[in-house]
Amino acid sequence: MSRSFDELLARGKHCGTKKLSVAAAQEGSVLEAAELARREGIASPVLVGDKRQIEKIAAEHAIDLTAGYEIIDLPDAGEAAKAAVKLVHDGDAELYMKGALETKLFLRSVLDKEVGLRTGRPLSHVCVFEIPGIDRLLFLTDAAFIPYPTLEEKKIIIEYAVEVARACGIEMPRVAPLAAVEVVNEKMPVTVEAAELTRMNEAGEITGCIVDGPLSMDLAIDPDAAEHKPGAKDRRIVGDADILLFPDIHAGNLVYKTIVRTAQVKNGNILTGTRSPVILTSRSDTVQVKFNSIALAVVVADK
Repeated sequence: MSRSFDELLARGKHCGTKKLSVAAAQEGSVLEAAELARREGIASPVLVGDKRQIEKIAAEHAIDLTAGYEIIDLPDAGEAAKAAVKLVHDGDAELYMKGALETKLFLRSVLDKEVGLRTGRPLSHVCVFEIPGIDRLLFLTDAAFIPYPTLEEKKIIIEYAVEVARACGIEMPRVAPLAAVEVVNEKMPVTVEAAELTRMNEAGEITGCIVDGPLSMDLAIDPDAAEHKPGAKDRRIVGDADILLFPDIHAGNLVYKTIVRTAQVKNGNILTGTRSPVILTSRSDTVQVKFNSIALAVVVADK
């Protein structure tokens, strides 16, 4: 089991070097992350974009592009994205990463009917956090894509997150459908759906994990809170959840940004629901976040 990003990287090093296709690669932190991945032996980058800019930025960051890099010169961001995703679609690369282009344009390439990575299922996002004081990685979903997931979409989101967690070595992930309270209240539909997801898990309709909801955040991640809450010790999850399922994008996004902005954490992100792992980070993300996301994608691709 990977309990930290260091352990996740060690797992990635046993997966073999994966070919990483980067769309519009002329971006400093993306090139630095790709270089870290190359040095660690987990990825072999293919840089698709404006070659002149790529070489200029690489020189500014002391990156030797003759050391294991392939460059495809396509200055137009849209053309670069289409060519980069086609490499993955055709099996010439295993990972697809966003560079210096708008998220809308990047996703358009992912969903391209001819050369994209669409599966016909919804896209979702899994954020992985290493947080001081918590003895394991936490998987948060969905904080970026599906605004108000239906019950069926929540089932799919769980399945995606379980695949990612299992790739990280967690054989039976514990999934907590979150709510403000841990009891079913008909006036709070989120709690009703959480209980239904639990029933589906017990009936074998959601497999490879343990689902226990509704759960409040403290009972999901804090064993001390579970210790002092009447009846909580009889739950299947007692402060030891691996996957936190948010009721909607607002809850997920608020928690995600609060953790990132207020705590000394390490994190990485991956897009799910695609044929191959897709690394979708924002320009404001640090080099370390982008590198962690590559490492995460490597172990998911190998699984």
